[in-house]
This record gives sequence, structure tokens and C-alpha cells, in this order.
Amino acid sequence: MAGRPSGATRVLLERDAELAAVDAALSALTGPGPGAVPAQPGGRDRRRGGLLAFAGPAGLGKTTLLAEVRARAAERGCTVLSARGGDQEQQVAFHVARQLLQPLLAGSSEAELRAALGSWYGIVGPALGLCTPQGAAPDPQGLRDGLDWVLTHVVVQHAPVVLVLDDAHWADPQSLNWLAAFAPRTDDLALLVVVAYRPDELPPSAEAFRGLPGRAGHRPIGLEPLTADAIGLLVRAQLGAHADEEFCRECWAVTAGNPFEAVELTAKVLDRGLRPDAAGAPLLRDLVAAVKGSGLIARLERLGPSTVRLAWAAAVLGTEIQPALAASVAGLGSQEAADCADRLRDARILTGSRTLEFVHPLIATAVYRAIPDAVRVALHGKAAWSVVDAGLGPTAAARHLLETHPEEDPWVVHQLRAAARETLRAGAPEAARSCLARALREPPPPEERAGVLYELGCATQLLEPSTTVNHLRAALEEPIDDPELRDGILFLLSQSLAHSDRLSEAADVVGRAARTATSARTRLRMQAEQFMWDAFRSDEPDSPSRSRRLARLADRLTGRDLTERYIIGLRAWDATLRGEPTGTVLRHAARALHGGLPWADEGRGFEVPALVAMTYLYADRPERAEELFAEGIADFERHGWRGAHLSFGYVLLGYVRYRCGRLAEAEELARDGLRLAERVGRGTPVQWYAVAVLAGVLIARGRAEEAAALAADYDFAEPFPAAVTFPDAQAVHGELLLALGRHQEAATELAAVGRRLDPRGMRNPGWCPWQLHLALAEAHDAPERAAGTALDAVARARQFGAPSAVGGALRVAAEVIGGPRGLDLLAEAVTCLEASPATHQLAAALVAQGRALRAAGRPGPASTALRRGLDGAVGCGADGLADLAAAELARLPEPLAAPAAAPATAPRQR
Repeated sequence: MAGRPSGATRVLLERDAELAAVDAALSALTGPGPGAVPAQPGGRDRRRGGLLAFAGPAGLGKTTLLAEVRARAAERGCTVLSARGGDQEQQVAFHVARQLLQPLLAGSSEAELRAALGSWYGIVGPALGLCTPQGAAPDPQGLRDGLDWVLTHVVVQHAPVVLVLDDAHWADPQSLNWLAAFAPRTDDLALLVVVAYRPDELPPSAEAFRGLPGRAGHRPIGLEPLTADAIGLLVRAQLGAHADEEFCRECWAVTAGNPFEAVELTAKVLDRGLRPDAAGAPLLRDLVAAVKGSGLIARLERLGPSTVRLAWAAAVLGTEIQPALAASVAGLGSQEAADCADRLRDARILTGSRTLEFVHPLIATAVYRAIPDAVRVALHGKAAWSVVDAGLGPTAAARHLLETHPEEDPWVVHQLRAAARETLRAGAPEAARSCLARALREPPPPEERAGVLYELGCATQLLEPSTTVNHLRAALEEPIDDPELRDGILFLLSQSLAHSDRLSEAADVVGRAARTATSARTRLRMQAEQFMWDAFRSDEPDSPSRSRRLARLADRLTGRDLTERYIIGLRAWDATLRGEPTGTVLRHAARALHGGLPWADEGRGFEVPALVAMTYLYADRPERAEELFAEGIADFERHGWRGAHLSFGYVLLGYVRYRCGRLAEAEELARDGLRLAERVGRGTPVQWYAVAVLAGVLIARGRAEEAAALAADYDFAEPFPAAVTFPDAQAVHGELLLALGRHQEAATELAAVGRRLDPRGMRNPGWCPWQLHLALAEAHDAPERAAGTALDAVARARQFGAPSAVGGALRVAAEVIGGPRGLDLLAEAVTCLEASPATHQLAAALVAQGRALRAAGRPGPASTALRRGLDGAVGCGADGLADLAAAELARLPEPLAAPAAAPATAPRQR
């Protein structure tokens, strides 16, 4: 036996190893022993958290063990957060999270809550039931990040903290997924997480708990049945020391060492007045049958029909049952319900007074399953009405309505739609989808069906864009009287198609809508959407014609509203792709921004603001691009959009840094964006962006093999997305092949890029330098063709006029042409790049110039160029380029090479 350290009389039988693990974890969290100081004053805090998981079948004492954990934690001065999953509450989003965090926060005023939650107030507050949802719904990942912040803040403010979760197998998926993702961080916090669950009932969404590294290694601590000796001790503690050995051993045999059943059995022995001796032992098998299953139900039925109804109502309501609510569901008066509750307490079925609970989850499950099917459905329907009448809201009613049969009841549809809106705004689209799917089966009145399908599409958009398309197409087939609803369906349909890499279909949807629109503003909005998706399409049939239409329309608009500014912004981007002069590009970009382009407009998307920001980058105004991306990232974080949106923001900001030669910063941002993209899902467009940018950065840093491994890990190869991206994914793949020395394959890939982009009029090498890489790939086998390709790129870059584009094209042309003309081109390239923000390009041009000068027998100027190139490469973090420059300097005749060692070994950007 293992007793409490305080000497309390309550004991746990044969749980020494489990309690030793608990004590070790608490000692690591707080120090050795109750009241221990976790760190010496002024010293380093040695608190260390972790995870403890206990697994075992029902009745083996997990709840008793966790109660002991809570008691020992409290004795050591820990803040204890406690929650319990419920069989009937699994569909209530964030039910467990609310149990854990509400007690610390619920008593605060709104001002105190805002101060405690900071910028997460509007994101986390609704999920925890602390405030009403307002504004745009956060994405699930954003909400999870917010919950991480809140729990971390609680730990910092109230350390040391012990978080105890019982019956984790019944926790709602939203809370369970959050805790499973957060658990690995506990080693760095003064937080001990202790969970208990039934391993055979753990849902697939909670599989992470089986493999989380905790104090028991990678496996949970399994609870074993009690031995015959332990059951004997338990029996004698309840019945007296005179209970004989044969009786105690029979108790162990009939209960199979299950402590819950043994305790209940001894209670029945006392109730029956059975003598605990050899004569009474044969009667135990019948008594234990009354503890569970049909025996329990038979015992319940003997208490009378009113008592049975109250027990059924309690089983339907779940946990933390309000007596008045249970009486309402059971159809009993308050006094009769109180008498029934007393009988249930005496029978050891219910416990509690202000709130009722079943004595054990096994009893609750047995009672619930014993309710006749038709009665159970009716009780859930009654519970839904009672919950709404009690002012608990549609979300509380929804879990009951999900268990009812369809009856064409408009009230049910109304409640489910309201619950879906609440849960979606609270950041639980899966729960909203379940409510709306059930509302469709009711079914809704014909005039509401399109609205329900649209809301279902909104709920599934972040989860399954392709399924969203099906819902929205079905909505368009229903009668729709509200023009705004029809427009909303069309806009969302086009977005969902585009995000599923079906850009041509997305453009067709809004194109048809524009032709049939009766409102001029609606028509213009649809045209803006069509122009945007067409701009990304790689299979657009007549891109030049679309560009001309866009130019004519944009030139007529003044930018008086957001739709007009979107069209002007698309005109700026189209001018960038086509390589029109930078003055034209910047003029339209400034017009688009005059009046504002919000990044987090719920009904618009962030594509156009991002495109406008990129126009500044390609026009050699990276500082303005950075300002715009900083605004966008702040908007995403403020709205809790921390999935694909924030990933795009980080990745493209990293691309801005890459273009400016800040390669270490670019790599860090691209990796951050890729981590966010992985949380969204593999194979998504945002992941293509992240991999493309990161691969390009690694190539620039001289780590082509690492870039190749990255590409292999993420299947970054054909088929490429249908969208035209930045950087262009196929062009980056060709650049990677070139960096690996696979020149023929690179030439084939890059020529394919040209065949795809050139007919569309996308001719700007400053945006997609496929020609430059193609020229370098062709130089090995077809130098004349390579020179022609490079010089054509120079001409295009001069038309665009950005110094970085011109200088980069001149450098490549010089390398493939060589000789005296190459030296002249390199000199011009250096001059152009010195006037640009492209420091990495400048370093590359200087190194190329130094190499060419050395080959021409001009060591003095070569040394100067190489030293400047080496310094620039080191400052950029371009390790491969720096090594090349150092090697070239070493090849110069003495004494010119002597001073080369210092810059060659200078600290490099990492």
C-alpha cells in the first residue's frame, strides 16, 4: 500500500510504482517534498514539467489515482487545473479546455479579461466561453496557438501548475488535439500534465497521446488489476477484519481484481447483511452481477419509474447535471425529482447535491445504453428544449439535437444553424459542419436550403475545399431570392475552386456571373475576381487579350471603393509580369493602395494585397514591400489566421529578404512558413510556395544538395501547380537541376517554363529569371544559343528598368559570352547592381568580374573585385559564393593573395 505523504488515512492499493512516478514528477516540478521551494532565491529556477499518462480499462482506479495526484500537487503548493471528458460531451467543442481554464478566468471583468488575454481576447475568449464571438472566425491553427499562449501565460503566472485530465478518451477532439500538440512543450515549462484514459476507447484523433515522450518514456503507465491480497485488504477495510480468507478470495475472483467492482460489491454485501464468511462466498457472483450491466439496470428499475426517468435524464445530460434541468427533462416536479435523487444517491448511482454526477462513468454508460432507443431520442429532444429555455444557448442544445431524428422542424434547423455560427466563430469548423449537416437532414424549408448549404460550405472551406465546392454547387441549384446570398455563394465557390488548384473553373464561375449580373457593382466585383484568377492561371487561352481588357478598365477607374482598388492592383501586377516600365508599375500600385487594401477582409482574400506588395519588390522598392507584408502579417495574427494565411506572409516576406541578399533571415522566415504550411497539410499550394522559396534560398547559400533533399522530401517535382506563383515553382526546380550540375535536364525544364509563360506575355526576367538559368544550362552544349537567350533576357530587363533585373541579366550574359565583351557587360552589371537593393546579386557579379579579370591577366583589379565580392557574400550568408571568392583570391599571385585570409575566415551570416 502507498499512503499520502501527509499521513492521511486514504490509501491506494498496489499503486506504489504509479505513485512513485507521480512523486518523482512533482519533485522535478516543485522540489523534494511538500512545500519545497523550486529554486533558491536569486538562483536558477530548476522547475521541470513533463507528461504522465495512465492507461487502463474501466474501473481500475484511474479516477482515484488522479484524485491522489491532485491532492499531492495541492500539498506541494501547485496550482491544479482539472478536467474530465464526458461520453455525452464529446461533440461539445472545447468542453475540456473550458473546464481547465474557465475557473481561473471566469470571475474576471471584461477589462481584466482583456488585460489577461491581450490580443488573444477575441480569438480565445469565445472558445473558452468568456465572451461573445465577434468578427471573422479564426482558423483552427490560430485558435490552437492562442490556447497555447493562454496556457503558457497561466503557467508563468501560477507556477508550478499540474494539469489533470481524466477520461481523456471522451474529451472533445478540439481540446484533445490541442493538448496533444502542446504536451511536448511541458518539459520547458513548470507544468506537469497528467492524463488517464481507456486505451481501447481512445479515438483516432487522440492517438498522439500513445506516443508522447513523458516520464514513462514513450509508453503510458498501464494500470493492472489488483491482486487477491489487495482485494482482501479492501474488503476487510469495508466489512471488518473478521471477513475470512475464502470470502475475500471469492471477492477477488468474481471481480477479476477490479477495484470499482470490489467496492461496489462490498456495499451490496453490507446492504444485504451478508456475513463475510465461507457460507456467504457462493452468493457473491449474483451480487456482483447487480453492480454492472443488466444487474445494475434491474436494481435501478426496482427504485420506481420516476426514479428511472430521472436517472435516464441525468444520463442524457452527461456531467455536471443541474437538478432542475434533469427534473425538466424527466418531466418531474421539483420535490418528486429531489426524492428520486435521494433514492439514486442511496443506491450509489448518483452523487452530489448542487450538481449531480454518476458515481462512476461505468454506471452512466450502462444507464444511457439501457434507455430504449425511441425514448433516448425523445429525451435528447426534450433536453434541447430545456437547455434553450434555461438560457444555455443553441450550442448547448446542439449536441442533443444531433441525437434526434429528422422531423422537418424549422426550430431544430434554426437552433443548429445558430449553434454552427457560434462554433465556427469560436474556431471549431468541424463542430459547425456537424450541426449544419444535421440541419440539412431535418430538412430545412426549401427557401432556407441554399443558405444552409452556403453556411456548410463556409464551415468546410478550411477543412476540405473540394467538399466545399460540392456544397456550393448544390446551393446554386436551389431557389435563391437574396442576391447577396447568391453573390456570396459564387465568391466562395470561386475561392474554393482556386484553392483546390482548379483556377480555370474558378475564373469561369465568376466570369459567367459577371455576364449575368444585374447590378453594376456586382458585375465589377465579379470581373475583379475573374481577373485575379486568370492572372494566376497557367492555361489561360488568351492572356494578352485579358491584359488589354484589364488595362482599359483600370485606367477608367478612380479607386473609389475596394473593388476598384483591387482591379487597379491587378493592373499593377499584370504590368509587372509583362515587364512594362517600373514607372507604370509603381504608379498603378500607388493608386491601388490609396484608400487601403485590407489583407484580412473575410469576403475578399489576401491575394491582391500580396500582389501589390510584390510589385514593389520587383520594382526595387523592397522597403515598401516589407512595410506592406508587416501590415498583412499583423492583420492575420490579429484575426487569428495562423494557418495558410500566416504561412504565405512569412514565406513571401522571406522571399523579399532573399531578393535583398539577406539570406539567413530569408531562410529562417521560409522555414517558419514551411512549418506553418505543414500544419495546414501536405500538398497544399502554400506548401509549394514555402518549398520553392526555401529551395531558392538554399541554392543561393551554396547548399544545393540540401535543397535537393528538401525537394525530395516534399515531392517538389512534376506535376507542378496550375497556378502561376512567385517564385515560379517549375523555374525553381530547373534552377535546382542546374545547381546540381544536371545541365541537360535543367535546360529541358527551363525551356518548358518559357513555353508556358512567353505566349501569355509574361516576359519579365526580374519576376521569373527562367531565361537566365536556361542560358547557363545551355552554355555547356550550345554557347551561341545560350548567348542569344541571355541577351534577349537583357533586352526584356532593360524594358522593365529595375536595376536589379538589368544587372542580374547582364551578369549572366557576361558569363555565357565571355571575353572582352563579357568584361564590359560585367562592369555594367556591377554598376546597375550597385544602384539596386540586390546585395547578393551584386556580390555574385563582383566575384564573376574578379574571375574574368584574373583570367584576362589583370590581377590587381581582379583582387579588388574579388575582395568586394567576398565581403558581400559573407555579409549575405552566401557561403558557397564566399568559398568560391576565397578560392579565386588564393589563385592570385603573391603578394596579392596574402590579405585574403582575413575576409575568407570572417564570421558568416547564419
